Amino acid sequence: MKCVSLFLMLSLVVLMAEPGDAFIHHIFKGLFNVGKSIYRAVKHRRWGDQQQQDQQDQQDLRDQQDLQDLQDQQQQQQQEQQEQMDRRFFNRERAAFD
Repeated sequence: MKCVSLFLMLSLVVLMAEPGDAFIHHIFKGLFNVGKSIYRAVKHRRWGDQQQQDQQDQQDLRDQQDLQDLQDQQQQQQQEQQEQMDRRFFNRERAAFD
């Protein structure tokens, strides 16, 4: 019942306005501005999401490169350790035969 009375009251206000007041024009202009604001908000959100996705992709790429560099360093260290162990073993065998 409250909704019906509110609707009737607002209808009377709109209909009672004189054409010179351009009251209906203000309503349409307000609706247009609201629609425009919603469009901008959605567009900005999509652009923000895209920008955030691009940043995430760049971060993932940097992380992959860092991981690859770390794996390469570990592999180099393992090779160096293996070479050192081979040299020590060779030196021990050579010392045993001398």
